[in-house]
Amino acid sequence: MRNYAPNSPEAAARILALVLISDGNVCRSEVDTLRHLEVEEELGLARGAFARVVRDLCEDLLMGAHSTRCMTAHLDEPMLASLMGSITEHGLREKVLHLAGAAARADHHLADAETRVMNVAWSRWSPELAVVM
Repeated sequence: MRNYAPNSPEAAARILALVLISDGNVCRSEVDTLRHLEVEEELGLARGAFARVVRDLCEDLLMGAHSTRCMTAHLDEPMLASLMGSITEHGLREKVLHLAGAAARADHHLADAETRVMNVAWSRWSPELAVVM
């Protein structure tokens, strides 16, 4: 898995990318929602950088998938917690939660995998608000 600087736009974008790909189906409505919310501007990413972060995450996950044939198989709780640990700034956490929640709800269906990623974020970042999705 690529290393991003803590609290970097790329680290925040990777959390969003995890929500998008977690159910195995990136819907047009999810992408359109993030575009409407100006995800790149909100996170401080250059134009086109969000798509690169999504692609890079998929490549990283595919590298670990050859033995299990499942791209997200090694995304267990410790791995998710580690990825969430890359965001420590309260304001950035709030932004990521807002954007991720909007994207996850965009297709009017919350998949179990999306809920799982969101709940790990909530429990790590706002334990008193965990399991709100």
